[in-house]
Amino acid sequence: MYDVIIIGGGPGGYLAGERLGHAKKKVLLVEEAHLGGTCLNVGCVPTKTLLHAAKLYVHTKEAARFGVTASGVAYDWAKIQAWKTEVAEKLRAGIAAQEKRLGVEVVSGRGEILARPSGSVPAKVGVTGADGKRALYEARAVLVSTGSAPFVPPIPGAKDNARIVDSTGLLSIQEVPRKLVIIGGGVIGVEFAGLFSSLGTEVAVIEMMDEIIPFMDKEIAPLYRKAMPGVEFKLGCKVDRIDGGTMYYTGKDGREEAQEGDVVLMAVGRRPVLHGWGAEAVGVGVTAKGVTVDGRMRTNIPGIWAAGDVTGLSLLAHSAYRMAEIAVAGIIAFLDEFGGKEAPNNVWRSAAVPWAVYGLPEAAGVGLTEQEAAAKGIGILKANVPLVYSGRFVAENTFTAPGVIKVIASAETRAILGVHAFGAYSSEFIWGAASLIENELRVEDVKELIFPHPTVGELIRDAVWML
Repeated sequence: MYDVIIIGGGPGGYLAGERLGHAKKKVLLVEEAHLGGTCLNVGCVPTKTLLHAAKLYVHTKEAARFGVTASGVAYDWAKIQAWKTEVAEKLRAGIAAQEKRLGVEVVSGRGEILARPSGSVPAKVGVTGADGKRALYEARAVLVSTGSAPFVPPIPGAKDNARIVDSTGLLSIQEVPRKLVIIGGGVIGVEFAGLFSSLGTEVAVIEMMDEIIPFMDKEIAPLYRKAMPGVEFKLGCKVDRIDGGTMYYTGKDGREEAQEGDVVLMAVGRRPVLHGWGAEAVGVGVTAKGVTVDGRMRTNIPGIWAAGDVTGLSLLAHSAYRMAEIAVAGIIAFLDEFGGKEAPNNVWRSAAVPWAVYGLPEAAGVGLTEQEAAAKGIGILKANVPLVYSGRFVAENTFTAPGVIKVIASAETRAILGVHAFGAYSSEFIWGAASLIENELRVEDVKELIFPHPTVGELIRDAVWML
């Protein structure tokens, strides 16, 4: 019998395995496809690999501005794809090696909770392999981390349409399309828009909302769109139907228009995987948004935890990491025969979860937007600082390169409430902004911090001084 069975080998699952392995627990990690889950195999890492290649291509063409000349600049899509595959394979192997080093047993198959744990009676989990045979395992605790899957809305003409792909399909496309239509202006849609437009594809993004990336500050979002001149954004548009590669949509003026593409990307979001792992059989509470958990990732069934996308709390890999660590702390306390206690502050907190868009250019943010603060009735102080105020940014980009950092603070308490940015390196310094918010630092506190110079992140401090 195992101490813990983890269902799902994505970021939440494999990190939980590592942490439990460190704690010398006997762990079984069940994964149906590949270790690393969506993020490593068909999400975060593959897209960043392709985007990096696109950035190298763009920067090489622009290198003359910095005194470096190159001739015959071109890209080889097949080699880019091969590098993407190599990266994923190496990282998967690394995860497998780490789990093995820490004593975590990994088994391939679809995990399903057949019986809940109850007192001294362990949970029973069935694992169905590729051959259709089911093996039975027992554990004192179970962690569900089954992730999420692309959502395909019931648009007429979308089903069984060879021209339509989801993000997984677009990642493995054999040729760069001449024309690409993207349905959805969220993170996935915008990243792919930046990728393919930089490679010469005509890209159109159709978004139902009035602005792209719903959680981006509304003062930043228009600037970000303007920084992507190769992409045509059609906002406030409702997709009516699709005929082959032609998409018909209703614009803001109420007239129906058409947009044709060689490929149509369906990027309207993802949904937690709530079925197939036994939620119904053992009575785990779920809603349409995800598995219902408390701040410590506990489900309504004692002995069963959930972490990551499946909870619906935050569909981000780094959120899954943090949820997994919270769940592991609770599981270890649960398994402690002496009645271990969890740290009182070790709970899920969503106020300081950073997000990032790794497009061309990047964007990132954390905390409240100006609009969210207004909706809560919070009076604010705000300051915007162009990235060209940074010596490093100008040295490595140009005097006209787009980018800005926006800092929001409470007018009453002067606590930092939000930091939002777009431009090169945004994803790399946003963690520091998250720390400011998580620790409830005030304007005066941040003024006393020392940032390395020259960096782009030090503009956060400059913005704070402007407050």
